[in-house]
Amino acid sequence: MIKVNATGQVCPAPIIMTKKALKEIETGKVEVSIDNVISSENIQKMCKEMGLEYTVRNEGEVIVITIEKTSQKAEEKNEEKGTVVVIEGDTMGKGDEALGKTLMKGFLYTFTEMENLPETIIFYNKGVFLAAEGSESAEDLKQLQERGVEILCCGACVNFYGLQEKIKVGTITNMYKIIEKQMKGNKVIKP
Repeated sequence: MIKVNATGQVCPAPIIMTKKALKEIETGKVEVSIDNVISSENIQKMCKEMGLEYTVRNEGEVIVITIEKTSQKAEEKNEEKGTVVVIEGDTMGKGDEALGKTLMKGFLYTFTEMENLPETIIFYNKGVFLAAEGSESAEDLKQLQERGVEILCCGACVNFYGLQEKIKVGTITNMYKIIEKQMKGNKVIKP
């Protein structure tokens, strides 16, 4: 049995830690200890999506989820070719800006921990700052690019914000290419 101590960790770390442990075994059990309800719910949803059996028990303030992997068929679905992620800003969602920046950083980092990746990530408007010098996400984007993800930045946006010499990852492109990529994608995700 593999034991994962994810107490004190916030989303998405408990999911990532659990998936890594599940990849280490062909069959067997993974026991995950967490200390927040949201992570517990997320891990249970993941188990359902992957077709894995699991049990949940409370040990004081710690929630323990025991996951049983009985075969390789309980792996993630095959990579979907043509998935395009479109990011319009340097924050995720509306509301508090600091929270939005934290969410966006977590969103992009989580891709680096996934086996199945999008084909393309497109940045436009303030989203181009995420691929520029000084961005906390630039290293994550470089990792994704090295793994074959196409990173595109809107040229008009880069020019508007004066970032021509500061883009550190990806290719500066035009609106025609941005629309073409979205039209050809079998799925477009906008966080």
